[in-house]
This record gives sequence, C-alpha cells and structure tokens, in this order.
Amino acid sequence: MAKKRQSFSKDFKAKVTLEALREESTIQEIAVKYGIHPNQISQWKAQAIAGLADIFERPNKKSEETRKQEEEKDSLLKTIGEQK
Repeated sequence: MAKKRQSFSKDFKAKVTLEALREESTIQEIAVKYGIHPNQISQWKAQAIAGLADIFERPNKKSEETRKQEEEKDSLLKTIGEQK
C-alpha cells in the first residue's frame, strides 16, 4: 500500500526552518525531533534564504519588467477594443 504524503502547515514549516537557520542543532537532529526527512528541512531552508530579499521589496514599487508587461497588455487591450 502506498504511503500518504504528509502535508505541513505554513506555521510548522516556519518553525522548523527558523530552527534550521539558527544552526543551534544539526539538520539531522531537527529532522529526528520533528519526524521529517532532513532533505525536506534543507529544501525549506533553501527556499527561505532564496526568498529573503523579497521581504524587503517595496510593495508599491513594481519591477521594470512588470511595468513593461502591464503597458504591453494595456496596449493590446486598447487595440482589441478599437477593432470591435
């Protein structure tokens, strides 16, 4: 019989990831403590580190690429509207 995949809450993931980032215990020790695979903790830790810069991004400042995409979308919608 196949084993059912575990699903973890965002609060649990944050708790485990913060503990891993503190490096007071090894990944293996944390994995045993919470009963999850060490690779899962390493993935969560890598995701947290990769997304850290996004926390400090200003929400009202859009990236140049996003701005260009929105302008292109507006232009296309305007063109479609004129053709009707």
